[in-house]
Amino acid sequence: MSNSPLLQPFDLRGLELKNRVVLAPLTRARAGKDRVPNALMGKYYSQRASAGLVISEGTTIGEQANGWTESAGIYTDAHVEGWKPVVQAVHDAGGVFFCQLWHCGRASHPDFHDGEPQVAPSAIKIEGDEARTPEGKKPHVTPRALETDEIPDVVDLYRQAAKRAKAAGFDGVEIHGANGYLIDEFLQSKTNHRTDAYGGSIENRYRFLDEIVQAIGEVYPTSRIGVRQSPNGAFNDMGSPDYREQFLYVAEKLSAYGLAYLHVMDGLAFGFHDLGEPLTLADYRKVFDGPLMGNCGYVQESAEAAIASGDADLISFGRPYISNPDLVERFANGWPLADPAPVSAWYSHDAEGYADFPTYKDQLASTETATA
Repeated sequence: MSNSPLLQPFDLRGLELKNRVVLAPLTRARAGKDRVPNALMGKYYSQRASAGLVISEGTTIGEQANGWTESAGIYTDAHVEGWKPVVQAVHDAGGVFFCQLWHCGRASHPDFHDGEPQVAPSAIKIEGDEARTPEGKKPHVTPRALETDEIPDVVDLYRQAAKRAKAAGFDGVEIHGANGYLIDEFLQSKTNHRTDAYGGSIENRYRFLDEIVQAIGEVYPTSRIGVRQSPNGAFNDMGSPDYREQFLYVAEKLSAYGLAYLHVMDGLAFGFHDLGEPLTLADYRKVFDGPLMGNCGYVQESAEAAIASGDADLISFGRPYISNPDLVERFANGWPLADPAPVSAWYSHDAEGYADFPTYKDQLASTETATA
């Protein structure tokens, strides 16, 4: 066994992980227009199952939640049946698999909803880049603020999605509370201007996420529920002046649940709002008593340092995993990483640039064959 801290086993609340490397959730958009997972996705995930933990791409919890073309869903029986062989493929390859539950909120577009506006905590439009719609890129549209009496129905979407994830065989779920999607919009003062019980104070802005954790906790034990946050992120026009107070409060409250982990995008590689000092894993350690996962811009050396220092228990890798399905093996053997995949391949909807990246051993065999 390697002496690398990153490659040591870890007990995740009773789930034995073979190492501290995690496949981060990556939107890859290969599920087709019906959002049903398929054999190609099974191949993709099982190729990367040497990670200690595999987290699925953002998986939408209902029609209302959709906001990305051809991303996977978990809200119909067909979705469950599509996920079952994908989950089984990961398990057969020795992996542990969590499903990330996703609601796009204001980051969606009316084109996904028969012309009706997307929903959000408040009617505040994203400023900046265009939205990706089924009809191509279009300007962002002002969302419709959810009525107070609609919120329990949205919470129930998460509960029902968790039931379907469990039926599909997932070992647990991750609540996507990051990157300017619905839960993050409720948490942040920039996007939540509500005057009811879900807005105003830091405590009230946390209420929506708290109710979701409780609802999913009726399906999975909280030790099988993770939560993802992006306290430093600017993606989808996010960033609030009181981000430190808000996110540390949320972490402290979540600590009481005994979650599987808190997944923190502490790195700045995805964009930084520059509203103060970045929140660090060390900051989170002071208020969250449970497994901490770092993410965003890590390389092997920085990941090892974070774990060796005690700041992190796990580190998730996103973009490096696209072109390195054998990322763990490359870390363990000191093999070089493949060149990064071009952006055009990330969510192209095509088979190419998805499950066709060779392992290092395959690369060597190919080179030897070519020179024989």
